[in-house]
Amino acid sequence: MKKSFVALSAAAALTWLVGCQPKQATWQLVWEENFDQTEHFDEATWSKIPRGTSPWNKYMSDFDSCYAMENGNLVLRGLINYGLPTDTAPYITGGVYTKGKVGFSDGRLDIRAKLYGAKGAWPAFWLLPENEGWPDGGEIDIMERLNNDSIAYQTVHSAYTYTLGIKEPPQGSTGLINRDDYNVYSVELHRDSLVFFINDTRTFAYPRIETDKPGQFPFAGKPFYLLLDMQLGGDWVGPIDPMDLPVKMEIDWVRFYQKSK
Repeated sequence: MKKSFVALSAAAALTWLVGCQPKQATWQLVWEENFDQTEHFDEATWSKIPRGTSPWNKYMSDFDSCYAMENGNLVLRGLINYGLPTDTAPYITGGVYTKGKVGFSDGRLDIRAKLYGAKGAWPAFWLLPENEGWPDGGEIDIMERLNNDSIAYQTVHSAYTYTLGIKEPPQGSTGLINRDDYNVYSVELHRDSLVFFINDTRTFAYPRIETDKPGQFPFAGKPFYLLLDMQLGGDWVGPIDPMDLPVKMEIDWVRFYQKSK
């Protein structure tokens, strides 16, 4: 009886101690886009990315053939420009962003998508600051994939890494993907770090550090908008093979979580 009483008392004490531990914060879904529309994406959330002069947006187009809603997916395509006689670009690509409509900070962003390969294909999911220029405001690359690689790149850019050229702490890494199926690409936006995942496997983290150099961590506590785009060509990915086109990616959903206690 005495031994039983001691064991019971120890168990009660352990239960009391566990009950006194602070409750761990958990991720709570606060926003999602499932692309369930049948004809057009939700224009209250997304806009087509306009053409620019950078390698990533020099073929962006609002041409309908670059976009589709199919089987609960947003489809973004890269095409040879056969049908736009007033457009002199040899290729056209589709991309959307949430600029001026939906912003993300202090949470976790997950994107489930299937990527199709082609020589010169450069699909990307990334974040830019709503109210600041590049590179001072920072850039968060959740996924970039080249050609038909079996890896994806995840990277951060800032004035610290780009203008000053400082590479410590490391600003990026890669992770394996399934080339023939859907993968989930993620980033956690914390005030002291960015943490990246592919299919819930942690790939790397970029920390906020103490430094006398400016612009090392411009990512905390401000809204970023999300870009989803099918890109073609450029110095990094290399030349485009028109025989591999059209190419596309299918985006199943985007989900944003924040911590709740």
